Amino acid sequence: MMRTLCTLVALALAGIFASNPALAADRPNILWLTSEDHGPHMGCYGDPLATTPNIDALARRGMIYTRVWSNAPVCAPARTTLISGMYATSLGGEHMRSLVPYPAGLKMFPQLLREAGYYCANNAKEDYNVAKPGQVWDASSRQAHWRNRKAGQPFFAVFNSEKSHESQIRTRPHKLVHDPARVRIPAYHPDTPEVRHDWAQYYDGVSNADADAGVRLKQLEADGLLDDTIIFYFADHGSGMPRNKRSPCDSGLHVPLVIVIPEKWRSLAPRDYQPGGKTDRLVSFVDFGPTVLSLAGIKPPDSMQGEAFLGEFARQPRMFAYGFRGRMDERYDMIRSVTDGKFVYVRNFMPHRIAGARQDYMFQTPTTQVWKSLHDAGKLNAAQEIFWTEKPAEELFELASDPDEVHNLANSPEQKATLERFRNALKTHVRAIRDVGFLPEGERFERFPKMSPYDGARLPNKYDYEKIITTAELAADRDMKPIPSLLNALYDPDSAVRYWAATGFVIRGKNAVTAHADVMRIKLNDPSPYVQIAASEALARFGSTKDRSRATANLVQLCDAAKHDVFVSITAANSLDLLDRSQLLPFREAIKILPLEAKLPDARYSPYIPRLLGDLKQSLDAK
Repeated sequence: MMRTLCTLVALALAGIFASNPALAADRPNILWLTSEDHGPHMGCYGDPLATTPNIDALARRGMIYTRVWSNAPVCAPARTTLISGMYATSLGGEHMRSLVPYPAGLKMFPQLLREAGYYCANNAKEDYNVAKPGQVWDASSRQAHWRNRKAGQPFFAVFNSEKSHESQIRTRPHKLVHDPARVRIPAYHPDTPEVRHDWAQYYDGVSNADADAGVRLKQLEADGLLDDTIIFYFADHGSGMPRNKRSPCDSGLHVPLVIVIPEKWRSLAPRDYQPGGKTDRLVSFVDFGPTVLSLAGIKPPDSMQGEAFLGEFARQPRMFAYGFRGRMDERYDMIRSVTDGKFVYVRNFMPHRIAGARQDYMFQTPTTQVWKSLHDAGKLNAAQEIFWTEKPAEELFELASDPDEVHNLANSPEQKATLERFRNALKTHVRAIRDVGFLPEGERFERFPKMSPYDGARLPNKYDYEKIITTAELAADRDMKPIPSLLNALYDPDSAVRYWAATGFVIRGKNAVTAHADVMRIKLNDPSPYVQIAASEALARFGSTKDRSRATANLVQLCDAAKHDVFVSITAANSLDLLDRSQLLPFREAIKILPLEAKLPDARYSPYIPRLLGDLKQSLDAK
């Protein structure tokens, strides 16, 4: 009864604010200037090559945040986390690109601002992996602007620049502004003319994004709004260069953040706020929505998993920020990461999937192409080779001594306590948010029909997250000791438990699969297609000649989108693509006639089967 009464009062107040903007006028305007695909490669962050005069000037008026994580190393899941104030891994929207329902009864933070009388304009990218729960913006287009609000109405406005996007790195012809000879080549990249050119062109893009921000700042000044507006400048994730974008390490998640709080609204600033200053407070994208609400005097709802770091409802600084990697377009992977700003811990739940797997969009960049060619020719050093090899189960990097994250300290006796601290932090986090990434993507739609994965994961008997996550943790290792537990898990009633158990044998490779080939053969007929795929991959890669042939045939038929849904087909094609092409030659004709179209839950999934099977067919034609 009390909750209903409070809800009615809140709705009434929201209606009063919305119908009378003047009552909301004594609130700050909030402006987000955002850009795409770049890290803190800016003059105000001490980069000697960067040319970013507008944000450098903004930083002199405001404060630089030195430890900011995007949560996701690609745009759609990063923006999903931003708009919701919730982890995309909790919503089921961590895969690039995907679309799942939004939790019932919850709202995106601009909706709460609009209810409080704010005019909310987005110019222009949305790209969320969750369906919008009703009208989110007053205007969302390339014409959206604060200038379209009612007189005296406070605004929240977003202006996004695409000038630094990954696609701009590879645009040719391009006359370079920045000198390729002066760029710093990170340890994981080979030092070639192509790589230097791409890095220099990246810096050109950052300068162009800076110029876009300058245009909006001049408009704000021309409108006499500088003293009334709190300004954020940030990028959506790390640079568009390979092993930055799509990597849930610091290189892919560390972004610039500059915030200006005018004197009029200085009461909303934290104690350490100082114009021209810096803070090492740890924040991440999940915190941005709650922070904007807090600046507007709105208490963030308890459903939001982020923590406000400015305004009336600011919380104490967080100890950890969390990152993740899911499906990268057509390529499945699953990684979770944690930082405290000093160390980065990475947990690879699919260590048998290499970071450099052929992903169409990434392979259009010249750096990726020359890097792969050098790998094929055996001309890379140890740090450069990491991208093209299977991953360890755990990684630990110390950023001060190893900013490029190429020296894994996970097995260092001196860092044992540090490793355990981060390991426990991640274990606690994935359980606290009920990370649904431990379910195969297609199972989310099967287990939770017509509802959000977030809601479904909270239904009794629908998602035994403790058992599933524990099995995944056992599986995602190469230690042979858990094999008896994995054998038992292969017969668990829960298909996700069985999936992870079968995947555990793939991860452990030939010895484990050979020793238990009889069980893998049984699992080729498992009721779950995802268990079938994992068992088929195990036998197709590591079984006997007869087993390899049978398992390969099974993967081919599981790729058939006319017989299976799009998620089964994508998953099977990922496994099939790992096999030696000579092993696939007997199945060339069957692969050639596989359909490239599938019944889709949304058009966002349409490119993935054509990319996977197109690459596969092309490679077989070359044989």
